[in-house]
Amino acid sequence: MEPAIQINPGATKWDIRQKVWDYIEENNLANFPRPVHNRIPNFKGAIQACNRLTDLQEFKSSKTVKVNPDRPQQQARFLTLEAGKTLLVPTPRLRTGLFNNITPPEGASKEQLRICSSSQGVKDFSVPVGLDSKVKVDLVVVGSVAVSEKGLRIGKGEGFADLEYGMMVSMGAVNESTVVVTIVHDCQVMDLPEELIESHDLTVDYILTPTRVIETKCQTPKPQGIIWTKLDPEKLEKIPVLKKLRELEEECGKDVTLGVAPEGTEPGLHTGQTKRPPRRRPRRNIQQDDEGESKQEKIGDSDQKPRQRPPRVRKEGRGDGGGENDREFNKRGRGGRRGDNMREKDQEEGASEVPTQRRLPLSVTTVYLGGIPAGLRVSELKTALREREAIPLRLTWQGAQHRAFLDYSDPQAAEVALESLQDLSLNGHSLQAELAKSQRGGKRAGQSNRRERPPTAPENTTDPPEAENDTNEKAEQE
Repeated sequence: MEPAIQINPGATKWDIRQKVWDYIEENNLANFPRPVHNRIPNFKGAIQACNRLTDLQEFKSSKTVKVNPDRPQQQARFLTLEAGKTLLVPTPRLRTGLFNNITPPEGASKEQLRICSSSQGVKDFSVPVGLDSKVKVDLVVVGSVAVSEKGLRIGKGEGFADLEYGMMVSMGAVNESTVVVTIVHDCQVMDLPEELIESHDLTVDYILTPTRVIETKCQTPKPQGIIWTKLDPEKLEKIPVLKKLRELEEECGKDVTLGVAPEGTEPGLHTGQTKRPPRRRPRRNIQQDDEGESKQEKIGDSDQKPRQRPPRVRKEGRGDGGGENDREFNKRGRGGRRGDNMREKDQEEGASEVPTQRRLPLSVTTVYLGGIPAGLRVSELKTALREREAIPLRLTWQGAQHRAFLDYSDPQAAEVALESLQDLSLNGHSLQAELAKSQRGGKRAGQSNRRERPPTAPENTTDPPEAENDTNEKAEQE
């Protein structure tokens, strides 16, 4: 089968990743979350590809299966639970440990198993598995950005799948006979240059796509443990379980000398390649339309100046002091209640909405949160954001329209928030979290999803984690 994506001679891993992400976006081959850049793509046909897992004899005979936590492999997690097998799922970005053992309720129905296999279910129905656990993993399922029929694999560039496998080797959970499966779209299968694959890179034994099963018969050995010289101290500090493993291996007399991050690279797993800095979009004027989405207009495309909204006069009786729910939310932040001098300053500057105590970055990445049920208070949403560690720089509440907008400092922070907010349910209603419409799709290589901060604050804007205002509890009525 001829690969859909051809790799140019001399291409780096990042060149290949960008080419795959661009191809999937340009051909509309992905489901939510979009765009797929810097992600394991949630490709269309992922369920069909995952269903092929049950055809593998290695799956049928397995007792314990480790599956990555990404969205396109959710069906693989469900099938593992449905078959009565032990399901291990790595904690996202290894923030709180290595594995979670997903334990559904006794006699769980199919629908309950589907909930357990979702990102929220992984959090709600899991038991942590420590490094000292005597667990034996029979089958490993990972996501990929690109893979070859020879079993060579390229991930999204953060090295977590490689680290997870290396840690499993160190704790004796896997060995050279453990089968590794990846689940991808057909377009993600291509010819990869062997010289790009390094000693820490994980290879695969089977590739499952919506149309076929490929046995790679890979000859390249898998990692034999953690290669400490590929890691730097900053990466170690971000992953406590990795730090603990290093201490254990040091006690056993192993060489655990860390490497030094090459200048110009991001801290973390050193691959000998510099991560390509994103190309900045042309500056744009951004205004919010009546639907709450941002309309963008390139400077220079029109001679008309953007219309400035006149400052709005606050209605009496709504109050300037922080409400009880707002004060509760702010206990987690750095700010307190705003003083009169701050309000006077904002009035002089013509601020029409809730003033911002701290400066926002020049550009932000906005997440749209839809499906907000009637009657939900903004304080309840803030509580949910805190619990999921997805607190934004600014929250725009439009409860009457059943939606809210969350501003984050950069695409990476927004991506982490999106992962945390998947399968969010409040008052019995499932909420939809995705990038705001103006920031989705059509992204070229190296571009970020950032938008400039509008000159005036949008309606009903609050400033988590700074002090906020009672006016945010209800949407303003025009």
